[in-house]
Amino acid sequence: MVRSQPFVVTRTAKSPPLLAVNNIEVIYDHVILVLKGVSLEVPEGKIVALLGANGAGKTTTLKAISNLLRAERGEVTRGSIVYKGRRVDALSPAALVKMGVVQVMEGRHVFGHLTVEENLLTGAYTRRASRTEIRRDLELVYSYFPRLKERRNALAGFTSGGEQQMTAVGRALMARPTMILLDEPSMGLAPQIVEEIYEIVKHLNQSEGVSFLLAEQNTNVALRYANYGYILENGRVVMDGEARTLADNEDVKEFYLGVSKRGRLSFRDVKHYRRRKRWLG
Repeated sequence: MVRSQPFVVTRTAKSPPLLAVNNIEVIYDHVILVLKGVSLEVPEGKIVALLGANGAGKTTTLKAISNLLRAERGEVTRGSIVYKGRRVDALSPAALVKMGVVQVMEGRHVFGHLTVEENLLTGAYTRRASRTEIRRDLELVYSYFPRLKERRNALAGFTSGGEQQMTAVGRALMARPTMILLDEPSMGLAPQIVEEIYEIVKHLNQSEGVSFLLAEQNTNVALRYANYGYILENGRVVMDGEARTLADNEDVKEFYLGVSKRGRLSFRDVKHYRRRKRWLG
């Protein structure tokens, strides 16, 4: 049977968050404490931005959620990660993908020796679907990324950075996700391509109901497209709020845009900033 909206997610007004990260700590190599009590929520059908400078802990947070830390000798040593009401921090990455959570890695990570279309098809590897269903979903992805259809037979390693990012997002869509963890989607891309990528994210969110948690250093563009934002510094959440509120916040402008005469500051140096403390079990 043909389904007109294969990625649609319905949402009730009083539903709990789709994803809840509760006071997690992450340690690498049994020694290095990277995340120090991070908590955040992603409501169903929303775009949430995870902001911060390089090394703040954004990528580690995403990998903690997707359970890819073990491949880098990292582990969640405290707290919990709940997805759709179920604790998932002990699941394998493959099991989490089957539940609907897919991560698009920083730097795109396409299979360079495969064609664009072959890369997209790998996204459906974990699904039990007929060839007809997969082909239908492939054409849906091409409807969002017309450029990929033009480049479908090109080796992915020889495509542009923007095309590789589109391939990575399209590959994630082939898994029919409920949530996409998107790591630094603007990195290394021209501003015009960044806007194009974010417009597609917005369309997928609004038309197909896919929820996004995106890690981003480009604060301006992220807050224009997100509904809510969290700011990380040194492995801690130091500020969070509605995207528009954060975009208008003088401390955020000062820290990220360098508008202060005193130069770029850490939130620790902004005396009038009141840090929230979260005590979650």
